[in-house]
Amino acid sequence: MSSRRARIWVGIDAGKGHHWAVAVDADGETLFSTKVIDDEVQVLALIETARERAEEVRWAVDVSGRASALSPALLIAHGQHVVYVPGRTVNRMSGAYKGEGKTDARDARVIADQARMRPKDFTALSTPPELVSTLQVLTRYRADLIADRVRLINRLRDLLVGICPALERAFDCSAAKGPVVMLTEYQTPAALRRVGVRRLTAWLERRKVRSAGDVAAKAVDAAQSQQIELPGEKRAAKLVCDLAHQLLALDERIKDNDRDIRETFRTDERAEIIESRPGTGPVLGAEFIAIVGDLSGYRDAGRLASHAGLAPVARDSGRRSGNYHRPKRYSRRLRHVFYLAAQTAMMRPGPSRDYYLRKRSEGLLHTQAVLALARRRVDVLWAMLRDKRLFTSVPPATQAA
Repeated sequence: MSSRRARIWVGIDAGKGHHWAVAVDADGETLFSTKVIDDEVQVLALIETARERAEEVRWAVDVSGRASALSPALLIAHGQHVVYVPGRTVNRMSGAYKGEGKTDARDARVIADQARMRPKDFTALSTPPELVSTLQVLTRYRADLIADRVRLINRLRDLLVGICPALERAFDCSAAKGPVVMLTEYQTPAALRRVGVRRLTAWLERRKVRSAGDVAAKAVDAAQSQQIELPGEKRAAKLVCDLAHQLLALDERIKDNDRDIRETFRTDERAEIIESRPGTGPVLGAEFIAIVGDLSGYRDAGRLASHAGLAPVARDSGRRSGNYHRPKRYSRRLRHVFYLAAQTAMMRPGPSRDYYLRKRSEGLLHTQAVLALARRRVDVLWAMLRDKRLFTSVPPATQAA
């Protein structure tokens, strides 16, 4: 058996159901390479194997989401130092190694080597608080539900345009519930003409549809414009009915999930401060907390803005200086949160709208002006959380030293 090293690095290429682990020493020599099932017993056995090889073990993983949460959680619980090596880094650095093959063992070796050669470049992982973990689960589930809703609406519109294009043009099923309720019972022009405006209005009113008369009038008018029955209409009508029922049920699930997000988010002591800022509600606030956690990983507001892709990066070379570009590596979700909050805030009178209009007068496009506003609001949010102070449109008075 080889002598015990002072320190080794173990890279884990995480997958669904199984991982591959490779250990290297200070000289980059491979000590062991093995496949590990994503199971508590096997992960603990891997920890013991690594401990037998060295006095100190450093771990690196390429996935930090819930798909492979077991291994990092066990490592952290047993006092191991774990860093996160982004998959983009692994992909880029693989080209610097001999050979062109793509295997889990090769990726794990790259992960371990990067952690060995760049000890200060990667973020150390820690177990997030229960509140943050809960918000991460709820917000990701909400994103899945919204994606399912978009797919359902697209299928519904595609089928409806094959039955009656005028009926599909008359309503926006993504923004109004009334047309979807109507489609659970009436999908074809012939059915709408038979029922008529008066009876359809009464039917919709019994189901608590807003502006039932307007919905009924639009539907019957669209049906009157088409007398021909298109091929496959009966089967398409049944599918539209089924999709309409699914869409209504999905909306209820989204509503319940939003309520859970709101209630969980408002148990955080920072919730009142975050919601006091114009444009930020409980859903965006929960997304923010789920991504940044307790903000301990950010040194200042500039680091937070950089993580959101709101801070330009320099691309200088030779005599060319001051050449700034949009970054490529940043959190799309965090940028989306800040962008939506800024866009909502600039629609209402106040400092945000004034700043947006000033940027537009300087020649910036709408998107550029909103991003500039979002960057400004990052500084404001950071100061509010640092000072534990609610938002006010008037800056606080400063006292002389």
